[in-house]
Parts: sequence; structure tokens; C-alpha cells
Amino acid sequence: MSTRTLKLGAVLIGVGGPGQHNTWLSPEIPGNASVDVRWYIARAQEAEAAKFDHIFIVDSQFITADSPNHYLSRLEPLTLLSAVAVHTSHIGLVGTITTSYNEPFNVARRLASLDHISGGRAGWNVVTSGDAGTAGNYSRDEHYDYTTRYGRALEHVRIAQGLWDSYEADAFPRDKERGVFFDRSRQHPLNHIGEYFSVVGPLNLERTPQGQPVIFQAGDSEEGRDLGASIADAIFTHAQTLEQAQAFRTELRARAAAKGRDPEQVLIIPGIFPIIADTDEEARAREEATLGAKSFARALAELGRPFGWHDFSQYDLDAPFPEVGDAGALSFRTQAEGIKKLARENNLTLRQVVEHQLRAFRSPFVGSPLTVANEIQRWFEAGGFDGINIMVTVPSEFARFTEQVLPILRERGVARTEYESTTLRGNLGLRVPENRHTAARHQSQPTGIDGAAPPEVEAGFADAPAAAPASGPAESTLVS
Repeated sequence: MSTRTLKLGAVLIGVGGPGQHNTWLSPEIPGNASVDVRWYIARAQEAEAAKFDHIFIVDSQFITADSPNHYLSRLEPLTLLSAVAVHTSHIGLVGTITTSYNEPFNVARRLASLDHISGGRAGWNVVTSGDAGTAGNYSRDEHYDYTTRYGRALEHVRIAQGLWDSYEADAFPRDKERGVFFDRSRQHPLNHIGEYFSVVGPLNLERTPQGQPVIFQAGDSEEGRDLGASIADAIFTHAQTLEQAQAFRTELRARAAAKGRDPEQVLIIPGIFPIIADTDEEARAREEATLGAKSFARALAELGRPFGWHDFSQYDLDAPFPEVGDAGALSFRTQAEGIKKLARENNLTLRQVVEHQLRAFRSPFVGSPLTVANEIQRWFEAGGFDGINIMVTVPSEFARFTEQVLPILRERGVARTEYESTTLRGNLGLRVPENRHTAARHQSQPTGIDGAAPPEVEAGFADAPAAAPASGPAESTLVS
């Protein structure tokens, strides 16, 4: 796309995620929203009508009685997204899958299947499982350490990408007149033997409509940032100020460039929770009411999650923040270390830490539709982000954004008015990676009269999956 426009995602979190203790009480939200496919389909259709790029389904593999309401009972992402796919036509479908407790072949096949079912709209949010308790659900006594988790993740994604290249775009002529279904020269095994996985391949599914599903990633640790810079097309994050957002985007793009990637092809898309009312004063009052409705007891319990679900209820609330040793070392380590640092540097009690967490994530996007639109535009044009993920719970609150804020952004040319493509890659402005075997074959072919290589080889990407040649592949390589 010639003009940079704001990318839009909708995070569908049913009856409410972390800190959203009373969201499910809204009369607009069915009590079983997190397991009601009709609720998801309706929200996805609303987002598609507003020309959103994607919906995003978060996931985890371990819960306790203190987990957020939505986490306690929710649908598996790819099963859910496959159902949503047949009720939508343009919006991207992004699901979370852990590399720690899945095999690359299975993940590659499931995502490629979703990409075919949806006509090229699949996305994979790559995670390494922060909840250490997940190990117990997968026959392990202990969760992987950070080095292993991220080492597995990088190798896992590289294998999936290799498997997605198992078939070149013209591998299946399906020529009934000649009785030719398959060109075996366009099928390629992987034969990968690595540190964590061994995968022979090929994948038993042809090249997908967008070449490969889009890779999303989120992780704020050193290892997480390095992984994102290595493999992600788009990176989820959070930022409380424009300066933090600018610094994160600058760093991740620099890391990507250092790895030989085009930084323009790495999108930064933080999650935001806009609070919109008729006036700025009303919006701020709504924010205070929302913050005040949060349960201290639930927040105290949820504080344990980054620390491996450490039980903080055993401590004196008004004593200094407790020493918890290496709790969190195998969980959300960066978040846990940040909380400990905050408490240490400010001499906070446990009660004060919990109160801080209750109000820590104030939205920078609070006010009238015009105020919120102005702030989003300011962050976007200042390089704070390439897009935003809107947290979607109460439908009428989402409608305030789509019906009152988005029109302002569209009028200013910040947001699109129509979809540019039927694929997620196309709408995000991401190039389609050329199949590695097709690229190698092109590179081995003689150069043109002027000595130049074919343009698609020079670019390293094709704009779309290659079409089968009109004359068909050589008969000697065909299987009927």
C-alpha cells in the first residue's frame, strides 16, 4: 500500500480478562460469552464491517481458581477461528499457540488448514507459555527455562515456515484432460534435525492462499524481543506513554534490521483499552468508576500469576513487599522482576503494590470521540505504533469506537475506508514470502539478455503465490 494507514485488531475476551473482574455483569454480555461461538461470530462481523484487519484470540494452557473469568472456560483458538472463518470474508483470524507444548508439524498443519478454510486470513500468535504450571498438563515435572523456551520457539517457527514451503505453488496441476494431478518435482521434504526437534516432512497440505500464515509475537524480555525481531511480522505489546511506545518500536525495528530484515515489514501493534464518552469529563468519571469497581482480593490473587501463581495472601498486607526468592523465574520473569523492582525502589508494602497494580494500566486513550481520535493519531504519526488492538467485551463500548472514533480517523486519512485485499498479509501491507524452493530454482535459471536476475528473485518475495505455468510442468515429473 502506498499510504501508511493504521492497522486495527479486535481482542475478543468474552466475560473479561485480567483486572476485568465485573465485566461479565454487563447485561450485554452473556454469562457464557467465552464459550459461545455466536458471540465471537457477531463481534468478528462487527469488526469486519468496521474494516478491522484482524480479530485476536488469546490463550493459555494452565489455570487456577484465581484465574480471570475468561481464562476459566474458553474455546480453543483454532477450532473457534475455523468456525468464525466461514461467517466472515476479509478479517484476519489470529490465534495463540504455544511452541513449548506443541509439535511444529501439527501446528503448521492446523494453521495452514485455517489459512485454506479462510482464503488466506490466518495468523499465529507465537507464545512460549508463561504459566509454569502448564508443565504439569504435559507430563513434565518442571517448566522449561527461558533459554530453552525461546530456543524451542525460534526453531519451532523456522520448522513451520519450512513445512509451509513443502509444496511450490504449481505443485498440483489437477489437469483432468491429461490425467495429471500432481507434479512430484514441486514437493520437498524438510529433513530437519535440530537441537529441540526432528521433522522429516513434507507437510501434507499445499501452499496456502497467502503463501504463509502471518506471524505475530509478544514478549518483553530480552529473549522475547530478540525472538520477535527474528520471526515476527507483527508484534503485540503494551505502552503507557508515547515515549515508551516510540522507544519500543525503534528498538524492535533496529533489532530486525540488524538481523537482515526489512524493518518496514515488522509492525508494532499494542493493545489499548479506550474509554469513550460524550465528554472528556464523563469519560474520566467512567474510568474512575471502572478502576474503583476492581476487587482488591481478586487483584491480590492475580498478582501471583507472574510469580508462578505464588500465594501472596499469606503475607501481612502492610509489611514491606515480601521476599519471594526466584518465584517467577520460570513464569513471566520480566513482569515479576518489574514488580519487585517497583516495590524495592519505592519502599512499597504489599498492599501498596496491589493498589498500584489495580491502577497501573490506566488507558492513555480516555475522553470524547474527538479526544481519543486525536490521541490515537498523535501516537500513530509520531511513530508510537503501526496499529492498535482494541480489547472487546461490552458490544456497545466497542460500537462507540467503530461508530464515533473511526469515522474521524477515516476522514483524516489515518484509517482505511475499504479493505485492500482478501488476505491478512495484503491488508497489513506485508509481502508474501516466495517459496524457498521456487526461489532456488529461479536463481539456478539463466539470466535474461541484460544479465539481470528475474525481478521476483531480486525482491526475495513474490507479490502473490505463483500461478501454474500455462503449459504445465514436464511430463516426466508428473504423477497421475
